[in-house]
Amino acid sequence: MDRTPSLPPTLQNVLDQTSLKWIFCGGKGGVGKTTTSCSLAIQLASVRESVLLISTDPAHNLSDAFGQKFGKDATKVNGFDNLYAMEIDPTGSLQEMAEQSQDAMGGMVQDLAFSIPGVDEAMGFAEIMKHVKSMKYSVIVFDTAPTGHTLRFLSFPAVLEKALGKLSSLGGRIGPMLSQISSMMGGQPGMQEDLFSKLEGMREVINEVNNQFKDPEKTTFICVCISEFLSLYETERLIQELTTYEIDTHNIVINQLLHPNKDSNCEHCRVRTAMQQKYLNEAYELYDDFFHLVKLPLLTEEVRGPEKLKAFSKMLVEPWIPPPSC
Repeated sequence: MDRTPSLPPTLQNVLDQTSLKWIFCGGKGGVGKTTTSCSLAIQLASVRESVLLISTDPAHNLSDAFGQKFGKDATKVNGFDNLYAMEIDPTGSLQEMAEQSQDAMGGMVQDLAFSIPGVDEAMGFAEIMKHVKSMKYSVIVFDTAPTGHTLRFLSFPAVLEKALGKLSSLGGRIGPMLSQISSMMGGQPGMQEDLFSKLEGMREVINEVNNQFKDPEKTTFICVCISEFLSLYETERLIQELTTYEIDTHNIVINQLLHPNKDSNCEHCRVRTAMQQKYLNEAYELYDDFFHLVKLPLLTEEVRGPEKLKAFSKMLVEPWIPPPSC
């Protein structure tokens, strides 16, 4: 039985909050994060000057969703004047930076950098944010990897701050010695200083971005789930972690809800619908007073291509009302 939500069951609040700069969509694998993030980006494009949609999931799906190839450079989405998309690898940027230092001492510093747990991904994140921050978009939507990867992604500022603190300290103590040895071995003078300078520059960028991530006027996280135990459990874990990181979250999208015809004789549909309703009720009990709970149906066809995504995206701002179920 449907109940009246405490807060409007749409993402209209996200569209109305014009101060938002960073919007993350995340949750368990297979719950429809990409469809949700693409649909949200489409709706934002109707009210913002320019929108950038970024996939940080190694198993990129934006190209499949829009039926258009995207890469590490922002590309305009077909059928839109102000919507752009890109697919990036958070772990690839540090390797590119380190490869610029080709001498033996550069290899040593590279090995030192990679020896710090999580620093490769964290620096990759810093490079991404440095790149993205230089772009002039009104709002940026992240289609993130499954929950565990996303939580690491959001913890990178702290990891990076710790790692760069160590590397900066190391650079101050042994940087001159490394440069001298590097020159004796035929390396280019000043190369190590350049590397440490780049690392320090990353540190400044990541601190600024981290402060913005913790500002609810600039950043919010939209949790995406389905109405099943494991997905709801992971959503609660995600919300608790986001609270720890001081990242605002007040929207939950519940995807793939069944809506069989009233006269359907499908036993499978009846059982699955009853199970979904059970966990939907639990979601309302847990979150209804503080979250916008957005319900979206399971459709009979894939939501692929700009036109189907446009049609689907309307349900993010116009409450979906399921027909009477069996």
